[in-house]
Amino acid sequence: MNYKKIIKSRAARVKLLKLLSFIPDKPMLQIQYRIKTGRKLNLKNPQRLTEKMQWYKLYYKNPIMPQCVDKYDVRDYVKSKGLENLLVPCYGVYEDEKEIDWNALPGQFVLKDTLGGGGNSVCIVRDKAAENLEKLRERLRRWTAVDHRKKSSGREWPYYSGKRHRIIIEQYIDAGESAGGLIDYKFFCFNGKVEFLYVMGDRAVGESVKVSMFDRNFNKLPVLRVGDQAFAQAKKPENFEEMIRIAEKLSEDFPHVRVDLYNVSGKILFGELTFYNA
Repeated sequence: MNYKKIIKSRAARVKLLKLLSFIPDKPMLQIQYRIKTGRKLNLKNPQRLTEKMQWYKLYYKNPIMPQCVDKYDVRDYVKSKGLENLLVPCYGVYEDEKEIDWNALPGQFVLKDTLGGGGNSVCIVRDKAAENLEKLRERLRRWTAVDHRKKSSGREWPYYSGKRHRIIIEQYIDAGESAGGLIDYKFFCFNGKVEFLYVMGDRAVGESVKVSMFDRNFNKLPVLRVGDQAFAQAKKPENFEEMIRIAEKLSEDFPHVRVDLYNVSGKILFGELTFYNA
């Protein structure tokens, strides 16, 4: 069943799932899995990665995961691994948009919902002087108004474990004239070992992105992510082995996590940690 054609609006789909938050996690995931894949969810002996991801949500409860999904608090986790040099400079974190001193910010910066996901939770400001500040403030108010106790649509428990949605402001990363813009390297790690990765470019935040998949040796895999075009400009960075080392260091505490990194003119930067891809 293509549920996206039945309910075309993503906002409407999320709203519907929130209204169903009273349904316990296990039956809710079973229902969602059936609708999205047409298959019964096998939790007793999961074989597919998609099945194992649902098991992971339900039964793996590492207490440091809530820290690691928070885009501000994860910075301390990265520092604890001796990798502080990878962090994008941060201008501050705020519980309310009224706390932000807009005059003190540079002309370019990036705002993120600390517990958000996807393009709807990121706002890139390339020219502060040209920005509609009231419209921007309204967007930030919607982020911080999210009920931090209400279950997420995908039943991903670290995101509703008690932390509040806040606003983090980071330095704008200028990719210059690089083909594909700011390229995102997403390493899928299992028991502290990189198995494969996404390379993403030509991104229109919240709208579209091109994706190619590679194994840990950067051999292109003969697969596509459904709904996306291949990112033809993807090239292996010269310091790719260092990126592998970093991803494995950051993933060593978990059975599975996706480690997102950037590589701008040879400088590796940390993006985020994601436990439940897509």
